[in-house]
Amino acid sequence: MSQEADTFGPDPREAEMLLRNVAPTDIDAYVAMRCDPVMMAELGGPQPREGIDPKVAKDVADAEADVSWIKMIVLDETRPREVAGTVTLWRNHHGDDFFSEIGWMVLPGHQGRGIGKRAVAALLADARADGRWGLVHAFPGVTNAPSNGICRSLGFELLGVEEIEFAGRLFTSNHWVVDTGSG
Repeated sequence: MSQEADTFGPDPREAEMLLRNVAPTDIDAYVAMRCDPVMMAELGGPQPREGIDPKVAKDVADAEADVSWIKMIVLDETRPREVAGTVTLWRNHHGDDFFSEIGWMVLPGHQGRGIGKRAVAALLADARADGRWGLVHAFPGVTNAPSNGICRSLGFELLGVEEIEFAGRLFTSNHWVVDTGSG
């Protein structure tokens, strides 16, 4: 057993992972991810706290309507409110073009353990089985080596570098795409 397993419980690369829909009780997790300068460094900076409650409410409604898959990453199904991060698949648009986009965040205490990669892989597998998402785009910051590594290792194709808007802020990202179609 590794030292990490002794300290943090089972190795997260081997333990079961639960992806559950976002819930109204996930406000604290959103604050921890979206209002933290370190977490948001690659996404244009932290968001203001006052915008989080409406964002969670919108995300809950979108998840319940099945128009977006907004999943909280749970490492212990006996504690479903304790989350390691989030992985999301939604329809986005640029001008008149609509496309599927995936994004993820893993809280600092869970980073570097393969959790993000496993969550993204699981959601992409669900997207393949579902059949409606087609080409899925990802836009990690150009200097976000872990997220770019996830894209590379899961078979995304790098299309180039773009200026992207997230939460009203511009940042420079790599543009990746993977086909989840049945073809």
